[in-house]
Amino acid sequence: MNQITKPTLNEGETYLCTYVNTDGSITHTILMPESKVDINWQDAMDWAKEQGGDLPTRAELILLYENHSDKFEERAYWSNTQHASDSSIAWCQSFYYGSQYCSTKVNELRARAVRRLVIQ
Repeated sequence: MNQITKPTLNEGETYLCTYVNTDGSITHTILMPESKVDINWQDAMDWAKEQGGDLPTRAELILLYENHSDKFEERAYWSNTQHASDSSIAWCQSFYYGSQYCSTKVNELRARAVRRLVIQ
C-alpha cells in the first residue's frame, strides 16, 4: 500500500483533505488564510485565482464546515460550483445554519480560497 504524505503548508494555511481521483492520482486540498467579504461570485472566482487557488467545491465546503468552521464567520461563502441548469446562480455554504443553497451570482457573499496539489 502506498503511503500518502501530507504536503508542506505555507504560513496560515490549513490542511483540509486528501482524496484519490478516478484516474488514481491524489489531490490534496489546502485552505488558504486570506478571505474576502461582500464580493459577488465572479469577483470571488477571480480573486481566488489571483491568490493562486480556487474557490472550494461544494464537497470541500461541507468538509470545511464540519472540521474547520472556527476559521469562518457565521455567514455564507461562495463555492466554485455553478448551478447545473441556471448559469446565473451558484452554490454557497452557510456557516451559520450549515446548509448549502444557491444564490444569484450578483449577490455579495464571502469567499475563501483553497489550493489543490495533484500528485500523479
